[in-house]
Amino acid sequence: MATSCSPTSTFRCGAPSAPPSSSPPTPTPTPSAAPPMPRRPPPVYCIQPASCIQPSCVAPASCFSPRGLFSSKSKKDRNKPKPKPDIGNQVSPLPELMAEPTDARSMSFVGTHEYLAPEIIKGEGHGSAVDWWTFGIFLYELYFGKTPFKGSGNRATLFNVVGQPLRFPESPAVSFSARDLIRGLLVKEPQHRLAYKRGATEIKQHPFFDGINWALIRCASPPDIPKPVEIERPPVPPVAATSAAAAGEQKGSGNYLEFDFF
Repeated sequence: MATSCSPTSTFRCGAPSAPPSSSPPTPTPTPSAAPPMPRRPPPVYCIQPASCIQPSCVAPASCFSPRGLFSSKSKKDRNKPKPKPDIGNQVSPLPELMAEPTDARSMSFVGTHEYLAPEIIKGEGHGSAVDWWTFGIFLYELYFGKTPFKGSGNRATLFNVVGQPLRFPESPAVSFSARDLIRGLLVKEPQHRLAYKRGATEIKQHPFFDGINWALIRCASPPDIPKPVEIERPPVPPVAATSAAAAGEQKGSGNYLEFDFF
């Protein structure tokens, strides 16, 4: 069937003509048209090299999100002036790696009586804090030449470890930082003992170790290098000539052969 073109018609040769007004036509959705799909937020990617090792205590520093590629912010939000960050909050403290099993418990009763911690003697179960108690006993012995709780016997020593307070002799003179370190290590309650919470980090940060670079500790020279001592061997008594002569004069008899004794 042919399409006719009338002068009064709003259609021209089957095609719609432009509306008289300057406003654009409002599209009328047809019943068969599907509803518009909701816009999904752009995905966030994490680019990470294969050699990146992330312990649980270290915040990942090599992962980043390409926010410039997938940005849902409008131009107005991007043009707003950003607040200046506080200089004091820019530097965050470095994470600490504590590898000591401070929560592990044991019921074993082993060790030298003078070095046993009170919790071992009581049989209440102990953790890694007993090692720091032993370290304190060792430092005390290095300074004063004896252990602090030694008794007349093993039983008396154990009683002293549990019930006797720590005392320092008047001589030799020891610095305050050394006494403070030993006093912190020889606290009878393990939960209040030095290095109980953060392990060796607390020991390294004590004033007793001020000026020590722990990263280069193997390259540092010790404060006191002992002089080498040559130990002379005791003189060997000369071999008696008579015994050598007697050995040479021995002769075999019968079916025995003669031997030279060296």
